[in-house]
Amino acid sequence: MPTPMEPDPIPGIHHITAICSSAAQNLDFYSRILGLRLVKQTVNFDDPFTYHLYYGDETGTPGTILTFFPWPDLPRGRAGAGMVSAIAFDVPAAGLADWQRHLTGQGIDVATGRRFEAPLLRFNDPDGLALELIGTARDPGVAGTAGLSAPPITGFHSASIRLADGDATRALMVDTLGMADVGRESQRLRFTMQDRQAPGHFIDLVVDSSAGRRTSGTGTVHHIAFRTPDDRQQLAWQRRLRGRGVAVTEVRDRSYFRSIYFHAPGGVLFEIATDPPGFTIDEDLDRLGSSLKLPDRYEPLRGRIESTLPSLAAA
Repeated sequence: MPTPMEPDPIPGIHHITAICSSAAQNLDFYSRILGLRLVKQTVNFDDPFTYHLYYGDETGTPGTILTFFPWPDLPRGRAGAGMVSAIAFDVPAAGLADWQRHLTGQGIDVATGRRFEAPLLRFNDPDGLALELIGTARDPGVAGTAGLSAPPITGFHSASIRLADGDATRALMVDTLGMADVGRESQRLRFTMQDRQAPGHFIDLVVDSSAGRRTSGTGTVHHIAFRTPDDRQQLAWQRRLRGRGVAVTEVRDRSYFRSIYFHAPGGVLFEIATDPPGFTIDEDLDRLGSSLKLPDRYEPLRGRIESTLPSLAAA
């Protein structure tokens, strides 16, 4: 019997999924203000009367994808221990001042700082989700929509996970997921994934024993997903995780990728998602995000779903 294959190292972040209140407000902020492209409007696979909105670069490249579940009746959440507490995007350092002017011109409060010697801006989206822009030497990519007075976002830089005790999660990330510990700054530990040229190859653990209890709700992150190149690699990751005592789900088909899910010891929901098939399987590239796409099982409900979902037009 052949020996089961070991998975290749994780290249980087695939996507991050958060919760918002108003779908229209969310679309206006991320498309008009941040310049990201809406690459897919579909529904929550477990709640088909709720949108699932996907933003990213022009093609929805893994490492650029930020997604939202709009639940308008949910109270605002609180980012505490055991949750992704901030999402950082990569922008050219030379354009960071332009971004500060652009954001403040939109009435957004912006704070400046530095992290691991890189300049950064901190601000919140309309639901209070903590966002950051980190200036790097990366060349500007093709991302988002035209018309911004600042250089485009090139994808994720990193995500920050806040924990009361980081030892067990660090062990999972290094010993099981194969990430490398590359630095420490005060309470922040930085890890990198395999593809250091790809967007989203950093993860930071912020270890804070005084961190309050998290409350899921609008303005908080639901889960973070890491990349794997294909189905065989994903199954290898599933075997490795189960072999090390991690409770991991069966493979779930999300139309644009396939997923397995598991919780880190600190409580954060992790996902490993395949790069293919991508967002052009049901829309041409120039039409991405232009119409509501439903999983086949929900097509018989299209009329009810479309009449229930709110308008995406800004008020």
